[in-house]
Amino acid sequence: MKNCIFLCLTFISVFSFKSYSQQSKINAADKKYDNYAYVDAIKTYEKVAEKGYKSEDMFKKLGNSYYFNSNFEGAAKWYNELFAMNTEVEPEYYYRYAQSLKSIGETSKANKILDEFNAKYKNDNRAKLYKEDVNYLDQIKANSGRYKIQNAGINSKYSDYGTFVHDNKLYFASARDTGNFSQRKHKWTGEYFTNLYFADIDQSTNTPSKVNKIKNAINTKFHDASPVFTKDGKTIYFTRNNFIDGKKGKDDNKTTLVKIYKATNENGKWTNITALPFTSDNYSTAHPALSADEKTLYFASDMPGSIGQSDLYKVAINPDGSFGTPENLGAGINTEGKETFPYVTNDGEIYFASDGHPGLGGLDVFVAEFDRNGKIGNIQNLGADINSPKDDFAYIIDPTTRQGYFSSNKDGGLGSDDIYTFLETRRLKCIQELNGTITDIETKEPLPGAKVSLYENQEVLSTTLADASGNYVLPVECGKTYNVRAEKENYETKEVSVTIDKTSGKTTQSLALAKSKCRVTVGDDLGKCFGIKMIYFDLDKSNIRREAALDLEKILAVMNDYPGMKLDIRSHTDSRATHQYNEALSDRRAKSTIKWLISNGIAPNRLTGKGYGETQLVNRCSDDVPCTEEEHQMNRRSEFIITAL
Repeated sequence: MKNCIFLCLTFISVFSFKSYSQQSKINAADKKYDNYAYVDAIKTYEKVAEKGYKSEDMFKKLGNSYYFNSNFEGAAKWYNELFAMNTEVEPEYYYRYAQSLKSIGETSKANKILDEFNAKYKNDNRAKLYKEDVNYLDQIKANSGRYKIQNAGINSKYSDYGTFVHDNKLYFASARDTGNFSQRKHKWTGEYFTNLYFADIDQSTNTPSKVNKIKNAINTKFHDASPVFTKDGKTIYFTRNNFIDGKKGKDDNKTTLVKIYKATNENGKWTNITALPFTSDNYSTAHPALSADEKTLYFASDMPGSIGQSDLYKVAINPDGSFGTPENLGAGINTEGKETFPYVTNDGEIYFASDGHPGLGGLDVFVAEFDRNGKIGNIQNLGADINSPKDDFAYIIDPTTRQGYFSSNKDGGLGSDDIYTFLETRRLKCIQELNGTITDIETKEPLPGAKVSLYENQEVLSTTLADASGNYVLPVECGKTYNVRAEKENYETKEVSVTIDKTSGKTTQSLALAKSKCRVTVGDDLGKCFGIKMIYFDLDKSNIRREAALDLEKILAVMNDYPGMKLDIRSHTDSRATHQYNEALSDRRAKSTIKWLISNGIAPNRLTGKGYGETQLVNRCSDDVPCTEEEHQMNRRSEFIITAL
């Protein structure tokens, strides 16, 4: 059911049908549209349109009515009429039109619409993603051919979707027989409401068998979907229309949305059914997923603070069973479109469905990785085996067997949504290593024992020593950019930036070091060995800038190599401010430099420092003397005078 998929599982009871005004067919259709009765609204709008009536508002609503039901052919037809009027429309219509065109195979035309979308709405994350990866179809092609897929064998002519495996049983939602004499239809889609079902899994074929309906308080007369169990089977989280104890909750517009509910198993029966505490009558929460340690619940929602129509969130599950405050997973994964149906594995991956990231049309399934800090990156489309021009979603996978299930309304299915089983034959996970050789720049001979460090945002991630052949290997993450630094006694330190490939393999970065050109002793300026003329600060400030930190890293490395070394740090300015101001500013900068070195492990008793302002100019450029910028620059300098070795 598309209402479940899109977090808009609002419903209008069949018993609450209003007597619509017959004075105007458009007004009548508008009322149906406003009440989410899209199927009925389409019928009326199209009768009016067939008589030649044209309206920007009507074409928008007609396109939306089809789009919200994932009928992309109908959506493309009416969005085309909208754009033919040459009116200025909101960015959402550019994106929906492009998505609809891709879903019916008109990819070239869709990309032209996306080009217009990007030109007009550069701040939209979806436009940025498209601009950054205009060759997204190449990536999708490269990621294809990795699955063996077949119909799960449990599908009906109705909607079947949203699976979870527990205790060798496959649980899912279905709009098939609800068990009532009279089945209830949802006016959004014209289809029946969904309940939860299960089927035993044949372990030899990974296919489910006879389907059974869960016969207890979990299922209601409205939508119940997307279950997830704890490992012990004592707790279930699931999505349901805002309905409990025979009462419907409604938002300010008198619409019933969806919430995540929780139930516990006592003596074989599900009881204590409650909505999670962070849910609300005024926004939707849906499609729960548990982390491997069951300490975090992931879900989709359009709660306040969301970036798009539905975003992915996480919330901590405390030891006492209470919940923390939901956290948006951020703009790295969420777009102005829909991100939904998360699924998290125990090897640092999150799978999700999205229509905001570049795909084949409708919802596509993507995978992203959590880095060591919990941040999400390396988002990739799973390819054209799983994904299609229609809606593909609710992907789950066993990280060990690489078997799993997903849902789709792709062509060739039995119902509006169907469940498919798959075997992943080749992993998409990108595994990279950084390697290279450290050599003498003149002799080309390897430099065994050279220290090689990997940096990201000034933070040391890992360090290794070159082997007997001068070779080094460091673990890295795909698609990231790092700084690599090579150091060896009697050689100048060298640092380069390297961007890691986005596909599995090896990235090579060799470094050739030049022998040190200076031998320092007490009284020498250590900074001159590294060509450090000045430690740069923001204008009129004394906080350490990034490029300054990179230079200070060189000083830090030498001081770590020579524990007996002491430095007197001297900061100088030019004469283009008052004497008093220059002296105070330079003194603050000298102290900031000392503070940075101390914070990175240098003992305070090894450092002294002072700001000299403009009192030690190296040329004639004193007050009121005309000088070039280059001449003034000579006076703006930092010195690292060695006072002991």
